Amino acid sequence: MSTAALLVIGNEILSGKVRDTNSAFLAVELRKLGVDLERILTIPDDIELIAREAKDMSDRYDFVFTSGGIGPTHDDMTMDGIAKAFGRELEMNQSMIDRMARYADKPLNDAMKKMAIIPTGAEILDVGGLWFPVVMVENVHIFPGIPELFEKKFHSIADRFSGVPFQLKKIYVKPAESDIAEILNALLLEFPELMLGSYPRINEEHYRVMLTLESRDASYLEKATETLVGNLPADSVHKIE
Repeated sequence: MSTAALLVIGNEILSGKVRDTNSAFLAVELRKLGVDLERILTIPDDIELIAREAKDMSDRYDFVFTSGGIGPTHDDMTMDGIAKAFGRELEMNQSMIDRMARYADKPLNDAMKKMAIIPTGAEILDVGGLWFPVVMVENVHIFPGIPELFEKKFHSIADRFSGVPFQLKKIYVKPAESDIAEILNALLLEFPELMLGSYPRINEEHYRVMLTLESRDASYLEKATETLVGNLPADSVHKIE
């Protein structure tokens, strides 16, 4: 199956000034597509660190995404770091300049032109009506940190990423987690390929635990669900989704 990693870049994330929502968004969307997001790493604005971690991720995962650090200001270092990761120079990309000029309502200044300086040989992925494309170097996809732009850009190229999607069942049960732990452990012995989650809830009126069962095999998931429900105490299931 395809695997992915996300490199979140920005001092503002690590200091708590800005809350990272791109990680959760990407995890959900990749899972829908059947791609396993196996690592999320947040690092500061540091070219050497960006280069090292991006190259490591590129070597280990099928798809790599970066979030943040692209723009016209002094702390936008992602392009520099990605270029260094793959031993490339930075160059002004004329097609990006032309694209920016078409969308701009004023002449491009030096700060705007800085955003068109990208690693040599990078691939430019069109993102519909958005003025700034997704830049890809090797298998690294460079995204902005602004959530609205991150999400729009991902949706515009989502068909590039594919795998076998997970099927999901949710079972809401009334007993406490400790009361059904042995049943859950036994289920995993019988269905070792099942992804099983158990999440206690404190203030719910009708149930105390939400169980999630996931598999890429629909029939396997159905059998596991039937087995679990059959092994739970009578009248312990509130609902199944």
